[in-house]
Amino acid sequence: MDVRGRLAQSLKLKLKRRATAAARPRAHAWPASDSRVLRLARRWGGALLELKVPRGAGASAAAMLLLASTYYGVVKGGHAPAIAAQIQDICDSAATSAGFRISEIALAGGHEVSREDILGLAGITGRSSLLFLDAAQTRIRLLTNPWIAQAAVLKLYPGRLRIEIKERQAFALWQMEGRVYLIAADGTVLETYAPQRFAALPRVVGNGAEHAAQDFLDLLKRYPAIAQAVEASVLVAERRWNLHLKDGLEVLLPEREPAHALTTLVDLALTKKLLSRDIVTVDLRLPDRVTVRQSDAAAAVRDAALKAAEKANKKKKNGGEA
Repeated sequence: MDVRGRLAQSLKLKLKRRATAAARPRAHAWPASDSRVLRLARRWGGALLELKVPRGAGASAAAMLLLASTYYGVVKGGHAPAIAAQIQDICDSAATSAGFRISEIALAGGHEVSREDILGLAGITGRSSLLFLDAAQTRIRLLTNPWIAQAAVLKLYPGRLRIEIKERQAFALWQMEGRVYLIAADGTVLETYAPQRFAALPRVVGNGAEHAAQDFLDLLKRYPAIAQAVEASVLVAERRWNLHLKDGLEVLLPEREPAHALTTLVDLALTKKLLSRDIVTVDLRLPDRVTVRQSDAAAAVRDAALKAAEKANKKKKNGGEA
């Protein structure tokens, strides 16, 4: 066989092998969707491989991780306030050395709150500097004292500080669950006890009385003869008031139009001497009538008098028939 025949035979053999391979099923053929995924993976993978990472990025990432771990440990362990105070001291020391030490503090408006309490609330010490004093935060801290209604903090560089406050005024004593509190007109509890110098203030009793006291006591002031005789005003079910007078008399006021009831009470006190009688309760809750309950002693005297009168009438009647 010549060379041409061998080449033809070899070519036929190769074509036959290719046909056989083409007819054989592909065991590992990829679906079309997977092919797209592979192409995307190659594309992005190549891009990531070609990405140039800046020098020092690894060290920066490690530092950030360390910082985050440290911050977490500080917060979790409750050491943040102490660390913040130390940082504040360092800053204040540097600012003081630069000439920003607080050399003069002017306070205005404080009567019930002492100078020491104001400076303590403001967080001002002998090491504080004007440069690193946060006026807004200082004002917020001052307002945490219930006596202080308004506050202003003014920084006058290089070393002067002015603090102006406006205090709430003691308005009444509020009794609740056996305890007595000193309150302002807006219901703010100023003291959790009753200082002796405020013992003459009007007393209100009951749940919600601290917030409703201002309107009712202002109404009561319009009737000075009654107001002076009142020992305590009791809010009932957060809807209406009862007056407990100093002589033991209780006056029940209506929920609606208490002013009309108080006017009626004043008229009866003047014309009928109602408040000087031996009675324990005056019920003014109904607009068309006044109900009065006598004391036990007065009721006993009244019953005895009625029995004596009834006995005398029977005796007179029997005598007349004879």
